[in-house]
Amino acid sequence: MAVQLAPTQVISIHLGYSRAKRLLDIGFTLLIVPLILLVGAVVAVLIRLDSRGPILYRQKRVGRNGVEFEMLKFRSMYVTADDAVHREAITQYMHGETLNDDSHAPYKVGIDPRITRIGKFIRKTSIDELPQFWNVLRGQMTLVGPRPPVPYEVELYKPHDWLRLSGKPGLTGPWQVYGRSKVTFQEMIEMDVAYLQRQSLWEDLRLIMLTVPVMLLARGGA
Repeated sequence: MAVQLAPTQVISIHLGYSRAKRLLDIGFTLLIVPLILLVGAVVAVLIRLDSRGPILYRQKRVGRNGVEFEMLKFRSMYVTADDAVHREAITQYMHGETLNDDSHAPYKVGIDPRITRIGKFIRKTSIDELPQFWNVLRGQMTLVGPRPPVPYEVELYKPHDWLRLSGKPGLTGPWQVYGRSKVTFQEMIEMDVAYLQRQSLWEDLRLIMLTVPVMLLARGGA
């Protein structure tokens, strides 16, 4: 399924940049596969011991040009959890409210009873997002880009907000490195749009390097 975007609401991505970015995605992912498998094996065991349910969590997200895909994460919530709390948090954030939590991520809820014990740790360190490297290999995501929104977030988008869907969604990006809970929703939109307009591979490499200390400081993802 895809959301139809008007031509005036799309940033044209240059072919040369797209190809170079794809090579970076594949090369970097294959390089760290051993680390992903090692950490993933440990996390899988801890999730299984902590609570009942599947190891992986699959969630529908909206990617480039409004195309929906299934994004993977290590499960960090109880299987009985619903998305009502997250829906409310997204709505509040999009209307200018700040969502404060220990991960400093605007898309996460502060005191959330849905999160398991191991879930708190893997969310805070962004380890829960390691399975998304599979989404990168499949071409649904990229290493650097706007975070993929959930469908019920996109339903609330204003025309200008659609511009952030002009490129592939990423594991990391400008607001993950510079923004977090410090920026409003509209400021995040402008950061994503400015990034997509630059189309710089050097900027991608710089953001990847800056993401490492963010993870080490346990500032979480979305």
